[in-house]
Amino acid sequence: MTTERVAVVVVTYNRADLLEGMLAGLGRLDPAPDAVFVVDNASTDRTPAVIAAATLPRLVPIVSNVNLGGAGGFRMGVEAAYDEGFDRIWLMDDDVVPAPDCLGVLLSYDEDCLMAVREDTRGNLAEYAATRFDLDHAWVVKPKTASIVSSYPTRADMPPTVELENVAFEGFLVRRTVVAAIGLPDESFFIFYDDCDYAIRARRAGFRILAVRDAVLVRQLDFDQQHDLAGWKGYYMYRNLFAVHFRYGANLPVRLKPWLIVLGVVLLSPLRGGRAEARNATRALRDARRMRALPPPSAT
Repeated sequence: MTTERVAVVVVTYNRADLLEGMLAGLGRLDPAPDAVFVVDNASTDRTPAVIAAATLPRLVPIVSNVNLGGAGGFRMGVEAAYDEGFDRIWLMDDDVVPAPDCLGVLLSYDEDCLMAVREDTRGNLAEYAATRFDLDHAWVVKPKTASIVSSYPTRADMPPTVELENVAFEGFLVRRTVVAAIGLPDESFFIFYDDCDYAIRARRAGFRILAVRDAVLVRQLDFDQQHDLAGWKGYYMYRNLFAVHFRYGANLPVRLKPWLIVLGVVLLSPLRGGRAEARNATRALRDARRMRALPPPSAT
């Protein structure tokens, strides 16, 4: 078994009941992590009481004065764990619960980037991390063209490991050498695609990412990739998708694809989405252009 020191980073916002179950799951891990950093994104519910009551060997609360979104929260947590010298950092959302042996299974692999494989509360495979994320072809509207759940009917059908092209910050275990090489998560994403951006940066720096079949993570909420594109989340969905294309598109046609998507949204707005979605898309295009520059390549 590895002697590397492991820190878990959890980001939470106003989901005290889920956080309570999640922290209880961390308490059942064998082996146990060396520390758990919980980033509270300015919650207004009983989250502080849940954190105070948790019985973990070492729990480090990090309280933000404002809601920084998942991206800002993960940046704060990863930076804190990195600065304390932890060898591996395990990123978690507050709505997942690891199986007791999940961390041990991951640590049995001598790899820099590993991903636990999620399932729902009924035991069905629910791992949507992409095995193919296409930023090479302009005609591919949705770049995630294949995922674990689209490739394998059940967990048992998977090979022991599957190489990934993006990840979710729900069970992503990363070595500090990766953080040293590519830097911290980019807080400018706020929500959505911050994990995708981080995976692309890691892969471009030469690190491969493996999903580990036998590392089980249970998602407490049903997985829903459908969002109201006319609402506030729709703005971030569009903006961050466009930013990923501007940053990492393999050629000019791919980097021009966001403009074509916005044109299509505007033209179709009388039939679907309406003016609100059209406004979201056009504002997202403007703001995504400001995100084209990559964050610093190394952690400070």
